[in-house]
Amino acid sequence: MAADYELMIRNLLSFYDFTGKTVIAVGAGGGLLAEYSRTMGKVIAVDHDSAALKQLHENIVRMGLTDKFTLVQSDFFSLDLRADVLLFEFCLHEIADPAEAVAKARTLAPDVVVFDHAPDSDWAFCAAEEDKVRLVWQVLDELPSRRRRLYETVQKFNEFSELLEKVKSQGETAIQRIEKWRGRKNIAIPMTYGLALL
Repeated sequence: MAADYELMIRNLLSFYDFTGKTVIAVGAGGGLLAEYSRTMGKVIAVDHDSAALKQLHENIVRMGLTDKFTLVQSDFFSLDLRADVLLFEFCLHEIADPAEAVAKARTLAPDVVVFDHAPDSDWAFCAAEEDKVRLVWQVLDELPSRRRRLYETVQKFNEFSELLEKVKSQGETAIQRIEKWRGRKNIAIPMTYGLALL
């Protein structure tokens, strides 16, 4: 995936002031956005996927950020931690009951930041995640938000094989939806994402 991660990090940091705060980052495995941690006091990175946490560890070592992170492999609903803010990092749509997840998050931190795909995003449709994403924002619509903002970026792939590699884990529907790009190079798919502070 080749989104503009630097832009996404700038948007996140301008949306909410994480300076010096302890952050529970849910779904942080992989570490594509780990640079955001430079202003934070401490990041407790939580993911249920050990391979994703391994990738995160490799990335934070490369970035010189190991002193900022504590890595926790756990199911989100089993967490018993406290922090200044909890950040759902492009993962709330992957949780079966986003309303329950937000309720749990509020027991762990006074501020909850949702950073996720937005409804009607072309990318969410291509990845066959539009129904899950729509459910997240329906849940958020029913909750008092202190602030919300939508942003635009583009997912870029040099070859169709890169795009296929990215979406194949999403199943047959996603694979069918990207078929129109087979044989093409320099593929660009718009991606809308949102931030909400609860």
